[in-house]
Amino acid sequence: MRGINMKDNLILHLMILDKFIPPFIEFLLKNFDTKNHKFVILGSKDFKFGLKEEWPIIFIDKKIKYIKLFYLINKSNQIIIHGLWNERLVQLLLLQPWVLKKCYHVMWGGDFYFPEQQSLAKRELIKRIGNFITYIDGDYEYVKKFYEARGKYHKCFMYPSNIFKDYNITTKKENNIINIQVGNSATETNQHLKVFDIISKFKDKNIKIFCPISYGNKEYAKEVEKRGKELFGDKFIAINEFMPYERYFEFLANIDIAIFFHNRQQGMGNTINLLGMGKKVYLNKNTPQYKLFESLGVKVYDFEEEFNLEIIDEEVKEKNQRIIRKYFSEENLKKQLKNIFEGG
Repeated sequence: MRGINMKDNLILHLMILDKFIPPFIEFLLKNFDTKNHKFVILGSKDFKFGLKEEWPIIFIDKKIKYIKLFYLINKSNQIIIHGLWNERLVQLLLLQPWVLKKCYHVMWGGDFYFPEQQSLAKRELIKRIGNFITYIDGDYEYVKKFYEARGKYHKCFMYPSNIFKDYNITTKKENNIINIQVGNSATETNQHLKVFDIISKFKDKNIKIFCPISYGNKEYAKEVEKRGKELFGDKFIAINEFMPYERYFEFLANIDIAIFFHNRQQGMGNTINLLGMGKKVYLNKNTPQYKLFESLGVKVYDFEEEFNLEIIDEEVKEKNQRIIRKYFSEENLKKQLKNIFEGG
């Protein structure tokens, strides 16, 4: 196949096109020698979320092209799978058990949580795959417990969306209004309706509720918006349009309190950046992200037991910011990725 030197240490990235992927490719192109990296997007040719036509990307969307993918998989030294979202890929890998030891599953959350909702093929693949990439110990423990996974754990927070970015944005808040963010997407795992019921006792206070539901399940988004308006009236603002990164960070900078009551690992880019900005963040205590932040020494709050409208204590805020900025830094991500690419 043209363009591949079989003496090279070929690293194959298998992806679906999602908002996290173009910034990741751009990060690698900027910070690594990528001549041995192949970026494969499983799906029809499309350029959105900032994906650029000049980047070295292969699109695989028809059966005939899966022959090319079969070839690349067998000739690669590392196969980095960015979320197990494509069932045809899952089946293709299972048909080649000899490649599984060089496969790395980048754990997204929805691609492996709730095993009873996953296909038999995916459950078998997770059990047998050679490597897992995550920075949340609880996610790795989850697949060991529920899938009997035996692969090696590689600690890496993987995507630039998880880097804390200090844009030094000037806030534009209305006086004395407490801005509360609920959730990060239109998926039921955010548990919006339960959150609304719990915080509705504060609906007469000087608050605004912001709810990003620009991606996910459209029907669920309508349900969330309807219930939010019923409970909070014009104090409820649904964010239905996808925002560019800098505009979204400007939005986050104006939040005082965030509630991410997910029932699985989710919304980490939001959580990391809000904590780095010094915001008060409430989580579900039974999630691995709650335990991650505890282990790092970052103060997060148990939503069901502790929710109130008090702004974060200044000392706690400054400590959280120091830890987040050090751990979720560009330099640390480069180190973690380098270690993976070198087979560490």
